[in-house]
Amino acid sequence: MINWGLMTFFIPTFAFVSLTPGLCMTLSMTLGISLGVKRTLWMMWGELAGVALVATSAVLGVAALLLQMPMLLKVFQFAGAAYLLWVGVQMWQSKGKLAIPEPGQEREISRRALCWQGFLTAVSNPKGWAFHMALLPPFIDKTLPFWPQLLILLSILLLIEFASLLLYAAGGKVLRATLMQEGKVRLMNRVAGSLMLGVAVWLALS
Repeated sequence: MINWGLMTFFIPTFAFVSLTPGLCMTLSMTLGISLGVKRTLWMMWGELAGVALVATSAVLGVAALLLQMPMLLKVFQFAGAAYLLWVGVQMWQSKGKLAIPEPGQEREISRRALCWQGFLTAVSNPKGWAFHMALLPPFIDKTLPFWPQLLILLSILLLIEFASLLLYAAGGKVLRATLMQEGKVRLMNRVAGSLMLGVAVWLALS
């Protein structure tokens, strides 16, 4: 059902790549700062769904087809970047639902919005498509049943990705707790806003 020899390379390879700072990890840290780990989980579910879609498409060859239609990917890419840019500016100005509120001014962002934010960030990055298309198919053993292998690989990949997202979100929460003790709400919003702006620019230039 699975080639465990390949798994000895698959797990450390994807663990290293997943832990490397990137769009989704930076987003997770940013939301960890502004919302805390518990609320950031909703973004993670959307991001994991996006990663699963991209990874499956890469193995099935859909990614290669999409990469031949750069205009379609550019539309997703710039739409996602524009949205994140708008959110980042709002956070820098201590406005919007993602900004850390002053005491007594709590705001709520819907779970659906957080899920969509994670999903769109995962699927709108052309480098993510190219990366999965290059790295994932070689770990499929053609002598073994395809779908059981894909299911196991996806499960391991998503588990690694989830652990990395949690780690980054927890780091953001620690940073938030440190500065919030000093009452620096505006500074925290500017830190989180700057990270979000960085994600937006990163996505636009990918």
